[in-house]
Amino acid sequence: MDKPNIRAYLAWIAICIIWGTTYLFIRIGVGTIPPVLFAGFRWLIAGIILITILRLSGKQFPKKEDLIHIAIIGIALLGFGNGLVVVGEQWIESGLAALLITTVPFWMVGVESFLPKGPKLNWMVITGLIIGSLGVGLIFGGDLKYIFETKYLIGVLSILGAVVSWSLGSVYSKYKKVSVHPLMSASIQMLIVGSLQIILGAILGEFTGLHFTQSGLISLAYLVVMGSIFGYGSYIYAIEHLPLSLVSTYAYVNPIIALVLGWIFLNEQLNIFILLASVVIIAGVVLVKIGSNKRTLLKRF
Repeated sequence: MDKPNIRAYLAWIAICIIWGTTYLFIRIGVGTIPPVLFAGFRWLIAGIILITILRLSGKQFPKKEDLIHIAIIGIALLGFGNGLVVVGEQWIESGLAALLITTVPFWMVGVESFLPKGPKLNWMVITGLIIGSLGVGLIFGGDLKYIFETKYLIGVLSILGAVVSWSLGSVYSKYKKVSVHPLMSASIQMLIVGSLQIILGAILGEFTGLHFTQSGLISLAYLVVMGSIFGYGSYIYAIEHLPLSLVSTYAYVNPIIALVLGWIFLNEQLNIFILLASVVIIAGVVLVKIGSNKRTLLKRF
């Protein structure tokens, strides 16, 4: 039996924590910076910083034949996956966005299970996914009554589009291997997507409404360093070394972080029901982890 990849599990933990904080900063950022440009600046700056660090440490650029796959992954994950979250948070609260993102595990595990060589679902993984979703529902259930109001509809559809794109991109990344360091792949993705988003923002006329404020710049800086370089770098590493069903459970933990930040900065409610929901979510994560390990063992024998 292989030894556990400690770095991969630490990367997964980092995703759970860091990406739970990004909803708040995205919400603040799009309040002052147009959404497509905001996303583009984030990824372009992060890509330049990360690729500089990697080149100085001796990491090689990807081969030409890998660039198309890297571009597809980046456009799916960052371009549509993250970009639509930024667009959606113009109209919906960060808590509701976090709730909708929790459907990521269903899409990821479902898509992967339909692949010819993909792992098949077992009752423990399915039970864990259901329990985790129920736990998140306990936290944000009160927001569901607003989901079909006109002012939320565009935001909700944007987040759902982000979920589908992110899930497809993650599965593609898992099975379409490239012969380059994962972080170098991530940095190239950031450069490609950031450039495309800035071009799109210019076409949409967002530069005419662009003005930087202190809160906008702080949000952008946080998302570049923590959300992009550390967060996305950790995600790319984690899905290279851990089962998708386990990695995808970060979406259960993120809403807890988002909730606490909302309580601190936006005076949102925090009570015994929410604490109970947190326990339920953790139970779902544990079941998915155990179920994923069993699937791996069965494949070996």
